[in-house]
Amino acid sequence: MMALCDGTGVAGDKQARLEAILRDLGRVAVAYSGGVDSTYLLAIASDTLGPDNVLALTVASELIPAREVTLAQEMASRLGVKHQILSLQALAVPGIVANPPDRCYFCKREVLQRIAAAAVAQGFPHLIHGANRDDQHDYRPGTRAAAELGARAPLDESGLTKAEIRELSRRRGLPTWDHPSQACLASRVPYHTPLTAETLHRIQAAEEYLRDRLEMQAFRVRDHFPMARIEVLPGDWPVLLAEDVRTALLVEFRRLGYRYVALDLAGLRSGSMNDLLGERV
Repeated sequence: MMALCDGTGVAGDKQARLEAILRDLGRVAVAYSGGVDSTYLLAIASDTLGPDNVLALTVASELIPAREVTLAQEMASRLGVKHQILSLQALAVPGIVANPPDRCYFCKREVLQRIAAAAVAQGFPHLIHGANRDDQHDYRPGTRAAAELGARAPLDESGLTKAEIRELSRRRGLPTWDHPSQACLASRVPYHTPLTAETLHRIQAAEEYLRDRLEMQAFRVRDHFPMARIEVLPGDWPVLLAEDVRTALLVEFRRLGYRYVALDLAGLRSGSMNDLLGERV
């Protein structure tokens, strides 16, 4: 096991760089989703600068399950950091609702513009977000929007990877350290399929069934309407394929409007809709 919180080891050195970046900024607003990365960033910012010099800002929209906004609110309260929830009507933004491959650019830009305005109005001149070093190797159109708006990514700048952030979060005592990665509901819809409120509600209800009724932790329901393509870890396949569970799941998904329900034999993987671009970028 790496030595982390005592300041030794590679990850410890990276956390020291993170703290130095934050001290240089002095007073920061954190674009806060409540996920693994942004929670760690928020916690270290509060530890380093003091909670009075940190503001957590979360944007609620049709693309984000209400449950995630509530969890972000609870976590910010636990950390003792001031937290504000802003609203965005995502389906009113043409670049989002059309669902092009660079949809995340338009969404991130709208989100960060609202956060930046709220931050400056409350005396927080620097905006930071939770992108980490691993994100450089994935298709992340939103990164361009962050750069255009001057939002900093201290986790990336300090070289911290997802695995290191999880371990440092565990050592810090953050309950999010082992939470599965989250993505907005739009990531379940094939590119160029326009987003609708009905589609997003259907996906959210299907995923709530997997979480609340089957107690699954890591999953996606990809919406190829009228087909649902379920991604879970291979180790969870026997749960879904048990006769009583399979039968009940079919009844529920058909109630939601799906006519076909498929289990993806490739298993759960982040960004699987990017396969439809012809190549991973």
